[in-house]
Amino acid sequence: PPTFLQGQASACDRETCSTVSRTLAAMVQAWYMDSSSADQRLPHRLAGSPEVPLEELATLGVLYWKLDPERYEEEGTLSSLRAQRGYTYSDVITVSPEKLPNYEERIKMFFEEHIHSDEEIRFVLDGSGYFDVRDHQDRWVRVLVEKGDLLVLPAGIYHRFTLDSKNYIKAMRLFQGEPVWTPINRPADEHPARVSYLQSHCQREA
Repeated sequence: PPTFLQGQASACDRETCSTVSRTLAAMVQAWYMDSSSADQRLPHRLAGSPEVPLEELATLGVLYWKLDPERYEEEGTLSSLRAQRGYTYSDVITVSPEKLPNYEERIKMFFEEHIHSDEEIRFVLDGSGYFDVRDHQDRWVRVLVEKGDLLVLPAGIYHRFTLDSKNYIKAMRLFQGEPVWTPINRPADEHPARVSYLQSHCQREA
């Protein structure tokens, strides 16, 4: 069956979701980060840190699907997601020193901690990189994204992006309505998207 985050339980029955969750556990890699100032493209895994499970990512509002990057149009999962989540526009971005104009400036901007007023959706067509997201205790969780991974970050979550040591990723960006990519750098705690995010995802921490 199509693979998607266990948190999307409304889209499948309990047995299917349980199977999907076990399958995904072997697909996505996430861990708590150390505080080293070394090259941001290194893994920066906190010593002794276990893998951060999908269930924990789900409490942050982070959604994950595994698609076939060669057959996703035929597979149908992406089409279903477009319809269910209202993704009406998409484009493709390649991030590498050779392909991205103003590469150094853009990479620096991507790695600045920020939020967005809309979801951020990335489907990795080739290459790899890291999305870092803040958990409810303000700790960094690093999520490795590779070919075939589709990641959705909720509006209002503090996050950033960097390439890994391969210096290359090609990803489809999906948008709800008119494409907007406006980073709102931290501090942004009073921004409506941040307030809404905290109300939606941090109630259990109150």
